[in-house]
Amino acid sequence: MAVNDKQKRYLKSLAHPLKPVVMIGNKGLSDNVLAEIDKTLEQHELIKVRVSGLEKEERLEMTNEILDKTNSNLVMSIGHIVAIYRAAKEPTIQLPKK
Repeated sequence: MAVNDKQKRYLKSLAHPLKPVVMIGNKGLSDNVLAEIDKTLEQHELIKVRVSGLEKEERLEMTNEILDKTNSNLVMSIGHIVAIYRAAKEPTIQLPKK
């Protein structure tokens, strides 16, 4: 499910106080890290991920890979931190209407 601009602004406001719950280091994006991101998204819907040790282009590629493999949406990306959202089977975050 894609989020529109109004919903993205709302999610950014919710993501602002969050701390990164998944850290990706120099070893990169492994299957275990993807599984952890997937599990955390199912529980929390909106999470922050820290992508360390990579250049900007590599971080962007890794972020796109995470979004593709977890079927989630990018909410914001600032430096090494990305916030991603995926609605749970029973959503707790009520998005504004389109």
